[in-house]
Amino acid sequence: MEIREYGRQDADTVLIQPVDEHDLEGMDREVARIREEAGEDFRLLTFRVQSWNHDLSPWQAPAVWGEEGFGDGAADTLREILKVCTDRSKTYYIGGYSLAGLFALWAVYQTDAFAGAAAASPSVWFPGFTDWMKERRPECGTVYLSLGDREERTRNPVMATVGDHIRAAYALLQEQGVDCTLEWNRGNHFRDNDIRTAKAFAWLIRHRISS
Repeated sequence: MEIREYGRQDADTVLIQPVDEHDLEGMDREVARIREEAGEDFRLLTFRVQSWNHDLSPWQAPAVWGEEGFGDGAADTLREILKVCTDRSKTYYIGGYSLAGLFALWAVYQTDAFAGAAAASPSVWFPGFTDWMKERRPECGTVYLSLGDREERTRNPVMATVGDHIRAAYALLQEQGVDCTLEWNRGNHFRDNDIRTAKAFAWLIRHRISS
């Protein structure tokens, strides 16, 4: 995977974000917003995935729009990401938008390498995911969740469940004692993904500073 770097190279806080080409187009705005809101320096590493539906999916699932289904490449993607998360003197956060947000949430159940997950508008409608969460607990102590207030108002019957699923995920994490927040943003799923992701990372950084 192609890795791009933003921010300060020697920063103690390292942000990890799987991205596609659309995400990369908004990275300068995202980085500026994190810098504005976070209150400390950071290093951000983006990992350009080749097949969004395959590389970020924890298991295979049928297509919910169009004809492309979902693969089971998340484990391989996480393995590549963990190769750069070996310095235990650093604090690592993993985050992303949409399916990358789901991947970030899934990843903190697999490893204790990350201090928190920044799941911005995560695809928690993904078949079986919240049921899977009920049988486990994350290895990190902090999780940020968000959703657009119009995301569940869609004609797609699978994606329309996203609101119920994110409320369920938030309640479950709270019950498990995870330090978690759920923020509602204005608009549908395709609005301000860079700003929403920036807000997610910035919340995690600020929360650690204040705790």
